[in-house]
Parts: sequence; C-alpha cells; structure tokens
Amino acid sequence: MTTFRYTAIGAAGERLAGVMDASTEAEVVARLQRQGSMPVRTEPADRAPRWSGLLQLDLGGRRGLRKQDVADLMRELATMLTAGQDLDRALRYMQETASARVRPTITGLRDAVRDGSPLSVAMSRTPASFPPMHVGLVRAGEAGGNLGPTLGRIADLLDRQRTLASMVTSAMIYPAVLLVAMIGAVTLLLTEVLPQFVPMFEQSGVALPASTQFLISAGAFVQHDGLWLLAAIVLGVFAARSALRQNRVRLLTDRALLRLPVVGGLIREVAAARFTRVLGTLLQNGVALIPALAIVRDAMGNRAARSAVEQASVTARGGGSLSRALDAARVFPARSIHLLRLGEETAQLGPMALRAADIHEEKTRLATQRLTALLVPAMTILMGVAVGGIVASLMTAMLSLNNLASG
Repeated sequence: MTTFRYTAIGAAGERLAGVMDASTEAEVVARLQRQGSMPVRTEPADRAPRWSGLLQLDLGGRRGLRKQDVADLMRELATMLTAGQDLDRALRYMQETASARVRPTITGLRDAVRDGSPLSVAMSRTPASFPPMHVGLVRAGEAGGNLGPTLGRIADLLDRQRTLASMVTSAMIYPAVLLVAMIGAVTLLLTEVLPQFVPMFEQSGVALPASTQFLISAGAFVQHDGLWLLAAIVLGVFAARSALRQNRVRLLTDRALLRLPVVGGLIREVAAARFTRVLGTLLQNGVALIPALAIVRDAMGNRAARSAVEQASVTARGGGSLSRALDAARVFPARSIHLLRLGEETAQLGPMALRAADIHEEKTRLATQRLTALLVPAMTILMGVAVGGIVASLMTAMLSLNNLASG
C-alpha cells in the first residue's frame, strides 16, 4: 500500500484535500468518485509538494506547455482515439512526432498510462500544462466512455479562448504604438529641439509667454531628472502589481473597471464569454453543476466575476436559481442571465450556456472594434494637440522677439 495525496471537488462544490492509502492512483480516483467527489490531482505523498519549488531559484527550467501546444496535443490525440487507436499507441506516435518542447510532456503522460494510471491522473501530475478544468473534463470523458470527443471539445475550448484573447490584444497594439510615438515625439521636442532656442531667448531678455516658459522648465526637468522619473514610474508599476496581488485590492480594482464607460462593457462581455463557454463545456461533458461552478470560478480572471460565481455557487448548492443569483451580482450582461434562466427552465443549461458564449464572443469582437475606433482617433488628436501646442508656444516666443527687434 502507498499513501497518496489528493485534491478533489466535493459534491457540494467545496475543495477537499487529504491523504489516502491505496495500491495505485487509479484506486484513489475510484474511491473519490464513489464518494461523490471529482478528483483533481493525486500524487504519492512522499513526492515533494508542488509549492516547494517556490523555495528554489528559477533557473529557467521547463515550464508548462503553451495553450496552443496543449490544444494541438488534445486535437491530435482526439483524432487518433476517434479513429480507433488505443491510448498507448496514440501517445507513442505523438511521442515520436512531437517537437522537442512538447515531447517530454507526452513522454510523462505515456509512462503514467503504461503504469496503469488513467489519462486524467497522468495529466493531473503536470498542472502547469493541464489545469483542473482539463483534468475534470478528461475524467468525465473517461467515465462516460467518450474520451476522444471530450479531448476534441477541450481543443475547441482552448482555440476559442486563445482567439478571444488574441483579438482583444491585437486591437490594443495600434493605440499602444500611437501612445509610444506621441511620448517619443514630445520628449524629442522638449530635449532636442526646444533647447536650441533657449540661448536666443535668454540673450534677448524678453519676458517669455507662460506656455513657453513652462515648456522650457519641463524640458530641463526631463533632461536632468528624466531617468529618475522613469525609475519612479517603473517602481510605481511594480508597487501597483504587488498591491493587485492582494485579494481585496484586486476585487475593488476589478469592480471599478466594470463601471468604466466602453471599457467596462468590453470586460463584462469577455467575462461572460469565458464563464458561459467553460460552464457549457463542462456541463456538456457530464460534469455536475456544483463541481463545474467550482472549476469555472477558478477560471475567471476578473475577481468581481469570480466573486459573483462563488456566490451563485452557494445559492445553487442550496437549491436556488443560478441565473437569479448571477443577476443579483450585476456583473454579467442581462443577455447571459436571460439565456441561463431559459436553460434552467428547459433543463438545457449546458447548450444554452454554449449558445450564450457564441453571442458574447461576437459581442466582444464588436466591442473591441468599437473601442479601437474610439482610441485611434483620440490618440491621433492628442498627439496633434501635444506637438502643435509645443510648436505654437515656440512660434509665439519667436514672434515676441521679432516684435521687439522691429520696435
């Protein structure tokens, strides 16, 4: 007998952790499932805890796979299993054809499977590549005898999430480039162009316009103390990141972001798309509602949305309505609440959640285009005003010198 550590989600949605004596990890999984729990991770108790790596220096060792790598792995494995290949042969073929970055992970999966562990248990040993959501889906697919289609759905889920994130990130690149160009242009004018006129202004002895004097002072500050300003900005960024690691600060910040015009609407659409997509996928693959909500909660990036899901999970655990609890939180759009309520009333919560996800992903695309359409002209106008203001101040000062000379 061997002692195993385990982490699971109970029937009421609570997190369970403990140790159990068993012959194999598969036996631990079977016992937990008989108890009504959904195992998330199992490993021998004599193995060093996952968090022990925090006490060691990160010397650039291999981290988890990228989401695209995981999606490709899942899709290829799903194709071969659906075509009738057994799991060991499928993993062996993938092991031979995989890239050097992915091969060690596949080798670990195949070794665990050959030792008698289910694929879900093998995946749970590398949480950096396969989070609890993937493990739960695979375990449900194994229990239902449809592992191939389940792996295909995981790949679809990862592809949709990656597409959604890439769409939002790509839309922000052009405004960010304009912002950097504006800062560079203003800095160049203040530190290189404006100083060429300062000796002329000083020799004339004429009182300069307030705007010109302000620009000269600003240019001198940037030249002499610009590095200190840059260091202060960097320190401020690190301090903000440190503060955002605190749950209360992050929760207040995320709630404030939801109230912003335009941006808040986009964040709500993204949160609703992720929530409904993950929830619908879990429910469609046989995961019960309460454990599914526990997994979805951890998948939410916005802390306000995570808090709303947690409160809804408590309500659903007591027999209440999921949609009504989410509506009371005022985080998700009314559209998603309506479709989830319809799914509850028709006992089609999984399909309706996936339908809501399609709608929210499309709304996210439109909201991203709208935000970009607002930001690009705004940044262009701001750049023109900044550069034009500097040039106008210089021209005003030069006209003052000409008037003095002609007088």
